Amino acid sequence: MWGLGVEGRASVRRLATLGVEPVLVDDRPPVGGGPGGLPVLATGEGGLDALAGCDVVVKAPGISRHRPEVAALEAGGTAVTGGLALWLAGADRSRVVCVTGTKGKSTTTAIAGHLAAGLGQRVATGGNLGTPPYDPDGPDPAAVDWWIIEVSSYQAADVAVSPPVVAVTSLHPDHLPWHGGDAETYYADKLALCTRPGADLTVANGDSAELRARRAQLGPRVEWVVLPPGGGGAVPVTDWTAGLGLLGAHNHRNALIARACLVAAGVPGAGDEAAVARAAGGFAHLDSRLTPVGTVDGVLCVDDSLSTNVLPTLAAVDAFPGRRVALIVGGQDRGIDYRPLADGLAGRGAPTLVVVTASEAADRIRAAFPPGAGITACDDLFAAVRTAHAWARPGGVVLLSPAAPSFDRFRDYRERAEVFRAAVMAVAQTER
Repeated sequence: MWGLGVEGRASVRRLATLGVEPVLVDDRPPVGGGPGGLPVLATGEGGLDALAGCDVVVKAPGISRHRPEVAALEAGGTAVTGGLALWLAGADRSRVVCVTGTKGKSTTTAIAGHLAAGLGQRVATGGNLGTPPYDPDGPDPAAVDWWIIEVSSYQAADVAVSPPVVAVTSLHPDHLPWHGGDAETYYADKLALCTRPGADLTVANGDSAELRARRAQLGPRVEWVVLPPGGGGAVPVTDWTAGLGLLGAHNHRNALIARACLVAAGVPGAGDEAAVARAAGGFAHLDSRLTPVGTVDGVLCVDDSLSTNVLPTLAAVDAFPGRRVALIVGGQDRGIDYRPLADGLAGRGAPTLVVVTASEAADRIRAAFPPGAGITACDDLFAAVRTAHAWARPGGVVLLSPAAPSFDRFRDYRERAEVFRAAVMAVAQTER
């Protein structure tokens, strides 16, 4: 077992149920050892040699398939796979829907699971979102009718077989260092599920030019899902998706993709408009995905901390047509091009202020905007929220949608969101 993150530890537990006590290796072995106190070797200090002596290496998603060490293991006769790949190989894939995409996959997975449960089905959602399905501490397969599995590009690169129905919500360069620094390699890994043995239908975002251009990589059959004409504004109250209570045209499309997957997979009731509308009610919104955190002096403050790429950030801004938006961006530098962000915001009709927080990506973001663009810099999130709120009055929006990961300054996107909420509360205190 190479890598001991969430999925890695789940795989160790699964292997234990099979009577296998694996060699444990990690790039940075945890203090105190692995699960059950088992010793963990460091990759660079004898761990790789130990892996080379194994028949099979189950690697965690964080270990890039494009690392030269992986190629060396396979050249030496050691099979390298992943926990999700092993689960898919043994699952009843006719009862599985896999959801991938650069952004939108978590929301789409959650919507599909919520709808299926509302239609009276026993549903398990997991994968990159929630509990890995390979985890023996997860749902009992005998008590599950349908599995809705979110798949990251890291996981998709390892799979050898696919379920009949796969969803792709969006496509845009991301995670390039993991994928060898090359966007086309990222695209190939991300879309691998669509063409593995067993794949039949890809339910894809038809509004994505990147996906349209890669039809050949989307498998035998494609069902394109597009927003209805005029679908960029608020969802009509008569639409079945209205009960989900989601902001943004992209989330409207995510809901349409989720339902199309259920219909294609044969989930009972998924084709019944009235039944699906009833099932939509009570949807629990995922954290940090266009989540309102409060209104301060007439300014709506929204947490979209999980938007770590240009594509979802532009979609988040589009969720507020006609309103002043102060957009807070910045974070870890993953080498992506921020000119599409500048171009997308330049075409926006309503006033927009870009607040760039001090971070690894700050220089790259600022350089993407032309002189005279509405952009300002702040030292931290507290200063950014104060600046954004003052500008957004009256009636505007303060939107944390960073277009970059959080890891240069925060533990993860959740900690960044917590700091944002604290900053909003601090501004609220000064307004009283």
